[in-house]
Amino acid sequence: MTQASAPKRPLHETLELIKTVAVALVAATAFQTVLFQPFTIPSSSMEPGLVTGDYIVVSKYAYGWSRASLPFNPPLPDGRLFGRDPQRGDVVVFRRPSAPNEVWIKRLIGLPGDTVQVTGGTVFVNGQPMRQTPLGLIQDHDMPERTVVLVRETTGQKKHLTYDGGPGQPGDDTGAYVVPAGQYFMMGDNRDNSLDSRWPADVGVGLLPEENILGRAEIVAASWEPGASLFKPWTWVRLQTDRFFRRVN
Repeated sequence: MTQASAPKRPLHETLELIKTVAVALVAATAFQTVLFQPFTIPSSSMEPGLVTGDYIVVSKYAYGWSRASLPFNPPLPDGRLFGRDPQRGDVVVFRRPSAPNEVWIKRLIGLPGDTVQVTGGTVFVNGQPMRQTPLGLIQDHDMPERTVVLVRETTGQKKHLTYDGGPGQPGDDTGAYVVPAGQYFMMGDNRDNSLDSRWPADVGVGLLPEENILGRAEIVAASWEPGASLFKPWTWVRLQTDRFFRRVN
């Protein structure tokens, strides 16, 4: 009996291993779908708060769930389950309206019903300029050869830092945008290096439909220097340790 049943043990152990891995994958997928999901910042458009190589954690439940919250953006009806309105100044992760497979991140500037206009690099919301305090010249984090003005800006209840590349930049002067119901006006903190709601959807973001929102950026968990890659093990030690565990403002 013992000799006859022995060959079954490796098969049994293999099936148990497959079951364990399957359960772990389902649990991980559910966790990322319902609660939190990590993303890597691929560009400089949200400098200086977020830089290329930052590994951020996004809360999926902050605004409720839509089809954008699910893997592969399935063709489900519009709307949000347990939806909550994002607040002006939130750093929002979303699916780009013109290319839903692309996940972007920007700051929410204009709420439904707002009128947003940029004049001379200053953002006006409903005719009122957002408060800006220049802090002096510094070098761009990702492009040290580029000199920018570091600016403290107040958006809603949030104070954060932006980069200003100087006067006369594309996007420094726009028409007035009236934000329709169910949509939002988004901007990058690196104001002169961001394709956002100042640009039409086929170039930047355009106006962002609420059903495209994926979640709210909460924290920088870790950060790698530009050029580091999962597929290049020798680059894994190129960490930006001073950026670990930073809350996203």
